[in-house]
Amino acid sequence: MMHETEMASYFQRQLADYVEYHRDPWNCVMHVVGILLLFTGAVLPLTLVHFPVFGIEVSLAVVLALPVLVYWLMLDAGVGLGILAAMIGLLWVATTIGHQVSTVMMWSIFVVLIGLGVTAQVVGHKVFEERQPSMVDHPTHFLLGPMFVMAKLFIALGFRRDLAAILAPLPANSLSTRQL
Repeated sequence: MMHETEMASYFQRQLADYVEYHRDPWNCVMHVVGILLLFTGAVLPLTLVHFPVFGIEVSLAVVLALPVLVYWLMLDAGVGLGILAAMIGLLWVATTIGHQVSTVMMWSIFVVLIGLGVTAQVVGHKVFEERQPSMVDHPTHFLLGPMFVMAKLFIALGFRRDLAAILAPLPANSLSTRQL
């Protein structure tokens, strides 16, 4: 098992690799939108399935989100806690929607959220980044998207200067990876 410093080093290496595919600021915006829509859409139907865990009713959405949340917390506790806060809010939104609409409407919302989320990701890469998504080359990057977005938010708020250098945009006069 990796120690905390090894996990931090691993996370920083993964983030540095991920950022090479996400240099354009508009692509980053599309990822924020896409990730929020995809997560909310993905968990929406899962919030309707409940079962008892240690005497407490828990949704399938929470049960299936826990392993990846543990992974994010292991990679970086601070960024992982930020994702936990966002996850709680998005699970609440999905649960509220799921309990307020008919089954047909819930599945319609699911399709729209997933469709818009995927579209945001594709447009971000095709139009703004002009590069294939990082998941094509590195499937594990699927799990890094939320970490990247939360790290960018923390940096924008003045936190996590240690990650700022990794996520810093390329200077305007330098060549980007896609131009090489």
